[in-house]
Amino acid sequence: MAEYGHKASVRFENVEKSFGDVKVLRDFDLEVEPGEFVVLLGASGSGKTTALRILSGLEQPSAGSVHIDERNVTEILPKYRDISMVFQSYALYPHKTVAENIGFPLRVRGMEKAEIDAATLDSARQVQLESLLERYPRELSGGQRQRVALARAIIRRPSVFLMDEPLSNLDAKLRGHMRAQLKHMQKSLGTTTIYVTHDQIEAMTLAHRVAILERGILQQLATPAEIYNDPANLFVAQFIGSPPMNVIHGKLDGQDFVTNGVRVQTTASGQIEDGVMGVRPEDCSLATPSEGTLTCKIYTNELIGDHALVTVEWGDDQISVKAPKDFTGEQGDEVGVHIPRNHIFVFDRADGRRVR
Repeated sequence: MAEYGHKASVRFENVEKSFGDVKVLRDFDLEVEPGEFVVLLGASGSGKTTALRILSGLEQPSAGSVHIDERNVTEILPKYRDISMVFQSYALYPHKTVAENIGFPLRVRGMEKAEIDAATLDSARQVQLESLLERYPRELSGGQRQRVALARAIIRRPSVFLMDEPLSNLDAKLRGHMRAQLKHMQKSLGTTTIYVTHDQIEAMTLAHRVAILERGILQQLATPAEIYNDPANLFVAQFIGSPPMNVIHGKLDGQDFVTNGVRVQTTASGQIEDGVMGVRPEDCSLATPSEGTLTCKIYTNELIGDHALVTVEWGDDQISVKAPKDFTGEQGDEVGVHIPRNHIFVFDRADGRRVR
């Protein structure tokens, strides 16, 4: 498929935003390559939507600048920024057909009907709506309505797509389907896309790169694989992963992490009195009590489907382990947990930094 319009680069330079005494964005720097799909990921209040609104022109930064290609657009009105936005709400006109909703941006421009009709059909095909053009929004499912909103954004042929949690109103099955459609569409069109979500699965499956924000500060910008396998700090390590990374408290003594009197070899090195050892559930395995790195007692054993999720108690901490689906251990049973040295992360609990 041919490329769909111009691919723009996007750059935030030292952007800050405050609402009264509350700093929502702090010294925010981000560069998005032409044609890249970047996801801004964070919890509510992390600053991700504010960053998107500043790029769109709906908010003005308190400091810093925003650039699309080499053009500083910080003071430019939204309609002159060559962007399209898709929101969580579909914002469709209920009295207009699907075709009229999709074609509305071109009607506002005063284009000829024949051109509008051709562009409407082309945009509808991108999201597989060409057979529903005569229907009204009330006759559509939630997923179909969201696709109408996407087609209406596509028809403008923008240099940048901005998407603010567009799938959050859909049920889980439909979200999975729409994720695949979004990824395919962005790859086909090649349009630079910045996507805001709090859903880590959306971020990890859609993005070329993920920017994780917390309290207005960019914590890490990297590919999904790098975010998962090489987290920059404790916050990122715990934020990404389902179930989340196990955290075991203790201290780092040289290359040994000492927890409840047991010394566990790590690849980190240093002296940290208040430390955290992190290991992902899928990197742990169960063993006999005498053969495990740690000897624990089973807290719960949950059959998930293709695996069992076994949670064990280790002092005041709990450790989750992905085990074979036929594991039959019961609550209170003693079990060993093997933790491979090269899958251990060590963090300083005081500031969350990772110890190398």
